[in-house]
Amino acid sequence: MTNLDLPATAPSDLEGDLASLWGDCARMAPHWAAPEKDASRPVSPSLIHGVSVPARSARLLEAMPDYGN
Repeated sequence: MTNLDLPATAPSDLEGDLASLWGDCARMAPHWAAPEKDASRPVSPSLIHGVSVPARSARLLEAMPDYGN
């Protein structure tokens, strides 16, 4: 006979609530290290070269009202 009663590996309420999300974040925070803040400076456009965009991507962006038109 097959045992069809499997233990849940995830909570049945997938939406959860803010308190459970906050708790999840608090438990994960020690695993993530914040990167050191770099003082980045703008780069002169004359120093940017060698960037190529595939024609297909350029056409896609050109067709988007926010970018090309």
